[in-house]
Order: sequence, then C-alpha cells, then structure tokens
Amino acid sequence: MTSKQPAISITRRLEFDSGHRIPNHDGQCKHLHGHRYAIEVTLTGEVADHPGKADDGMVLDFGDIKRLTNQYIVDLWDHAFLVAKEDESVVAFLATLPNHKTVVMEHVPTVENLANAAFAILQPVFSKNFGGRLELSALRLYETPNCWADVHHP
Repeated sequence: MTSKQPAISITRRLEFDSGHRIPNHDGQCKHLHGHRYAIEVTLTGEVADHPGKADDGMVLDFGDIKRLTNQYIVDLWDHAFLVAKEDESVVAFLATLPNHKTVVMEHVPTVENLANAAFAILQPVFSKNFGGRLELSALRLYETPNCWADVHHP
C-alpha cells in the first residue's frame, strides 16, 4: 500500500532596491523615496521521488525559484522607479531622463499593490514552467524590515 506524500512548501528570498512614491499620501510617503525590498516566494508541491536525478528529494531547486523570480520581477524592478500611471507629473518627469529605468504600474505602488502585482506575474510562470505540479502558494514583499504584505493563493 502506497501513501501519497504530503505537500511541502519551500520559500526563496531575494532582495532589490526601488524608488516610488504614494502620491496622495498625507505623510512623508508622498515624496520620492526608495526602499530595500525583499521578496519571499513560497511554492507548494510534492517532494520529487526521482532516485539518481538532480531534483530527487526536492519540491523544486531553489535556483529555479531564483532564476524565474529574477527574470520576471527582480531584474525589472531593481534600481527602477515604480510609479503609478495616474501619477502623471512624475511619469512625465521620468520620461525626460535619458535611459531611466521606470516601471509604470497600473496601481499606486504601495507594498500591497506591488505584492499583488508580483503574485499575478509569478503565478502563471511557476504553474506553466513545471507542468502544474506545484503552485505559488504565497508571496511576501517587505518594504522595510518591519513592514510587509502577504498574498496567499486563493
């Protein structure tokens, strides 16, 4: 009699630096400023039972999480200014800077909205690249060491 392995979650943490502002904030966050963000990507799946193979005993190689998260989030957002499309004066200003790394976001770049955007980008990436055998179950984005937002798979 064979019993199915329980699902296990694994998490990889990566860091990047970005600037942003919250244009309608009534405090300091309305000003242009930056953060050292940290993103934690949590995947859930079964441990591979592939004796003699590189992935034996793993849900997924942590290097694969790093590679894909870098490709789809970190490389795009690192040392970029994340700006809401509605923040027209800042969008226009940034457009005047030659070769400036600007990411125009659909929503105000709060940590909550950035976490939701990162989850929406990464969820199909991990599902598609690994044949649906694992899922992006959670994503945590730190804006500061003491402030973060969590997104969980519904």
